[in-house]
Amino acid sequence: MKPASRGLVASDCRHPYLRSIAPQHGAALFLTHKSVLKCASSAVLASVSQTTPMYSTVTHDIEITVLPEFVPERSDADEASFWWAYTVEIANKGDITVQLTARHWKITDGNGKLEEVKGAGVVGEQPVLKPGETFRYTSGTNMTTPSGIMTGTYRMVNEKGDVFDAEIPVFSLDSPFARRVLN
Repeated sequence: MKPASRGLVASDCRHPYLRSIAPQHGAALFLTHKSVLKCASSAVLASVSQTTPMYSTVTHDIEITVLPEFVPERSDADEASFWWAYTVEIANKGDITVQLTARHWKITDGNGKLEEVKGAGVVGEQPVLKPGETFRYTSGTNMTTPSGIMTGTYRMVNEKGDVFDAEIPVFSLDSPFARRVLN
């Protein structure tokens, strides 16, 4: 198991909006599974978390918390292109070291169309988490509908060689363009 690095420097951010906010917030840069550059910072996360719901679950002492955020600067309702960033924090609440080796995302748009994304690690990393440690990254996704949901699993292996899937909580991807229906 090799330790994970924590991202690239903000100045490497190529998207004009993200490049403009990165220096203000001391942001770190991360690469998504669709090669879209995203930046995250604790200042941005703190302000977003006051208005955006967080989703969390624990599996085998691994706590996974997700904070999704609609990205209006990248979205265009007229072109049916809607973007979300999501920040994931993975915390080892147990007493044994674990490594995240793979991801399996299930992304469902507002029409019920399912897209599955599988791959090694997250944002190019296979982080090792000792007891009490956390790993945080930001990634993103886009859809042709103004709302959807995501869920999935992270494949983990502990220092004894035991393999298990840590559940990623189901979380909602909402935008101001989504039609709300109350039952």
